[in-house]
Amino acid sequence: MERIPERYQNPNIIAEIIRTAKVIAVVGLSPDPARPSHEVAAYMRAQGYQIVPVNPTILEVLGEKSYPSLGDIPFTVDIVDVFRQPGAVPAIAVEAVRIGAKALWLQLGVISLEGATIAERGGLKVVMDRCLKVDHMALAGQL
Repeated sequence: MERIPERYQNPNIIAEIIRTAKVIAVVGLSPDPARPSHEVAAYMRAQGYQIVPVNPTILEVLGEKSYPSLGDIPFTVDIVDVFRQPGAVPAIAVEAVRIGAKALWLQLGVISLEGATIAERGGLKVVMDRCLKVDHMALAGQL
C-alpha cells in the first residue's frame, strides 16, 4: 500500500474545503442506499450542499439528475468526491482540472498519488483516503 503524504490529510485544508464548498460532484454515486457513496451524498445533501451525481449508468439519484462525466456538468463544482477504484483516479483528476473544480476528494481506500499530482498541478486542493461525511461530522460544531 502506498504511503500517503501528510499534506493529503491536512486538517486545515480539510476544514477549508468543507467550509467553502457548496457543490459536490460525487463520482461513482450509487442509487443503492446501502452503498457508502449514497450514504455520504445523502448526508452532505442534508447538510445543505448541492449534490451532483456522476454515474453514466443511472439517470437520477437522490432526486438529482446524474451526469455521465464531470465534463457534462453545466455549472461550477467545488468538490469532486471520488468513489471509484484508484486506477480510475488519474483520468478523473484530469477532468476535475478541466472543469475548474476547487478540490479533489478521494474517499477512504481511494489512493492515487498520480491522480493527486495531476490535481495539484492543476491548482486543486487534494484530500486522500478520508471520508467527507466523517470529516464534516467532526467539524460540525465549528461550521
